[in-house]
Amino acid sequence: MTNQAPYIGRFAPSPSGPLHMGSLVCALASYLDARSHNGTWLVRMEDIDPPREQAGAADLILSCLQKHGLQWDDSDVMFQSTRAQAYNQTLSSLRENALIYLCSCTRKRLNTLNGRYDGYCKSHPATSPAALRLDLEAAKAKGVPLQQAFCDGLQGEQYEDLTQQGDFVIHRKDGLFAYQLAVVVDDIAQNITHVVRGSDLLDTTARQRALMQLLGHQPPHYSHIPVLVDANGNKLSKQNHAPAVDLDTPTHNLIEALTLLGFDTAALTPATSTSSILHWAIARWANVAITLQGRLSL
Repeated sequence: MTNQAPYIGRFAPSPSGPLHMGSLVCALASYLDARSHNGTWLVRMEDIDPPREQAGAADLILSCLQKHGLQWDDSDVMFQSTRAQAYNQTLSSLRENALIYLCSCTRKRLNTLNGRYDGYCKSHPATSPAALRLDLEAAKAKGVPLQQAFCDGLQGEQYEDLTQQGDFVIHRKDGLFAYQLAVVVDDIAQNITHVVRGSDLLDTTARQRALMQLLGHQPPHYSHIPVLVDANGNKLSKQNHAPAVDLDTPTHNLIEALTLLGFDTAALTPATSTSSILHWAIARWANVAITLQGRLSL
């Protein structure tokens, strides 16, 4: 990304349920960052894991965003479920350049490796079914640094040695595309320059940067906001049955989300319109964003 590149950001939820306050906070931060830079804000639906998806959740998420005034710029929302051709083309290119290999290691074997894949299937024939792993040594030979260093917009300097986790999966054994592949291919396709998302995804960033570099593209600028936790310190998530955002109280929800993000919202009331609240927040985002570290608590 160059300094002249127009800002293009995105919010990319998974339709495993309606938005909860944690995901609304994340969407709001992404939106405010884009708008404060006079940038484009896109929405992408990460619906590549059918077993985890909830029927109707995608429509609920989009309705929730609109109800809160978080209107995306492109009339068409990208759905990853429609992107198989693009993902397969990328896999074919990687295969032709000997950058991926089949892996049929069982979960039992992987659990003995303490989080670092040892490359066993690079030298042993794989059986079916098999996943596809990115060959990091082959990527290094193509000029991709395996020691990834970058400055996160909120969390500061970051460093990760990819050799400490080993070759990672980009196509799953169950036939589904891995998140690491899909998110990179789609960020490239949409010319994403800035990613604002939850800090629970910070540890995926080095892998995404490496794959993007391997595909010949400059990674976007990343900013990871703290995750929202409950009174017991547990992350709010759909898996933990976090309650859905109440669509009948959008201005109240926005004020609560802004308060969680560190804004002094004393001047705002639920009677204020969503558009006025958002314009107020956009003008103040730059001064608030620099304080976002640690965790956000309800």
